[in-house]
Amino acid sequence: MRLVIARCSVDYAGRLTAHLPSAPRLILVKADGSVSVHADDRAYKPLNWMSPPCTLKESAGGDAASGANGDGGGGETVAAAVWTVVNKAGEKLIITMEEILHDSSHELGVDPGLIKDGVEAHLQELLADRIETLGEGWTLVRREYPTAIGPVDILCRDSDGATVAVEIKRRGEIDGVEQLTRYLDLLNRDPHLAPVKGIFAAQEIKPQARVLANDRGIDCVVLDYDALRGIEDDKLRLF
Repeated sequence: MRLVIARCSVDYAGRLTAHLPSAPRLILVKADGSVSVHADDRAYKPLNWMSPPCTLKESAGGDAASGANGDGGGGETVAAAVWTVVNKAGEKLIITMEEILHDSSHELGVDPGLIKDGVEAHLQELLADRIETLGEGWTLVRREYPTAIGPVDILCRDSDGATVAVEIKRRGEIDGVEQLTRYLDLLNRDPHLAPVKGIFAAQEIKPQARVLANDRGIDCVVLDYDALRGIEDDKLRLF
C-alpha cells in the first residue's frame, strides 16, 4: 500500500470527462494496482479512482519547493509530479501534483477477509443450496471459490454451461460492484473458466450500484430472504 498526500488536480478522460481542481488530497495505490483519490470527507468513498488492471506511469516534475515533509516537520517537498493511470479500456486518470507532502509505502500482507454477518452468510448458503433460483438448469461449482484477492461467494454454471460468479450482499452498493469487477477480471484470465459473467445479488440494490453494474455487463438480482428461507423450510419438511 502506497500513501501519498499531495496538493493536486485530477482529470479523468474516458466515456465521460471530469476535473477536480487543485486541493490537498490523499492518493492510495494498492497492491492490486488500483489507484484512488480521496478528500478528508465522504467516509471511505473516493473522489475518483481507477480499478485494476491498470498501469501507473510517474513523471518527475521540476525543482523542490518549501513545505512539510512526511514526518510532519519543515523541509522540502517535490513539486510538479504527474501520474498517468490507464486501464485496459484506455481510460485515463491524470493526477498533477503541485506539492507532495507525504509519500510512504507499507506492506500489509494477505488480509484474512471479511467475516460475513449471519444474514449475509445465510443468504449465500441458501442460494448455493437452491442455485436454480437464478435460472432453470443452473448448477453450483463451489461456494467461497478462492482467488488471489479473496473468495468469490458463489461460482456456478448457467444452463448453457457458462461460468457465472455471484457476489452476495445484504445491501448492494457501489463498493460491492467494484469488488465483483475485480473478481471477474481475475477469473477471466483463467482459460478453464473464461468467459465468466457476473451476478450482483442482494436484498436491496442501490440505484447507483445498479447503474454501475449494468454499465459493466453485470446482472443484478434482488434476493427475498424470507422466500429463500421458506424454500429451505419446505425442503426440511419434505424430507
